[in-house]
Amino acid sequence: MSIPTAHISAKEGEIAKTVLMPGDPLRAKFIAETFLTDVSIYNEVRGMYGYTGYYKGRKISVQGSGMGVPSMGIYSYELFNFYGVENIVRIGTAGSMCESVKIRDVIIGMGACTNSNYADQYNFPGTYAPIASYELLSKVVDIAKSQGVDVKVGNVLSSDTFYSDTPDISAWSKMGVLAVEMEAAALYMNAARAGKSALCILTISDEILTGKATTSDERQTSFTQMMEIALELAE
Repeated sequence: MSIPTAHISAKEGEIAKTVLMPGDPLRAKFIAETFLTDVSIYNEVRGMYGYTGYYKGRKISVQGSGMGVPSMGIYSYELFNFYGVENIVRIGTAGSMCESVKIRDVIIGMGACTNSNYADQYNFPGTYAPIASYELLSKVVDIAKSQGVDVKVGNVLSSDTFYSDTPDISAWSKMGVLAVEMEAAALYMNAARAGKSALCILTISDEILTGKATTSDERQTSFTQMMEIALELAE
């Protein structure tokens, strides 16, 4: 496939080497309009906005991924393999799966468990463990510390289902899984296969055990700590 691709209308050179990827395209719009200078929009296909601009004089792009493993699989694959992107950082929301993780806590996904069959395409003779790029992870931990943000680093669950017919999370929480989201595992696998780097930074939007939750507007525009951490990765 050549560029533009079926899902991204950018031309060569319009996307930075580092891309931040929220699931919500309107969060991508918010980040571009709030934090970036000299911004240009490179994608509006299917309403999945993509922008390139500068943060503190350093170039960076922000692109919506949509919801779920298949959507993340498409967009991250095209960015890594057709646009020469080197680093993708998912900045998303998640549901807490343990008592120690509260609303608005910032989580860094060191690994991504999953109930998805995405890895089946690789014909592994066993079970693959999708993990983050250590270089990106260590940078982000240092950035968070410098900003005074107490992040939690650990395992997350990338679930194929939002409304599960068997919603019991006890098996995952017993194994120390911090939170559930829907995209990180596909991102980590695509990065590994392409020889690129990926990381997932999450803000807790709801607590599954207590039922506490934030609004859609809060999730779209107020989870700025993870955005400001990730933006420091601009090159």
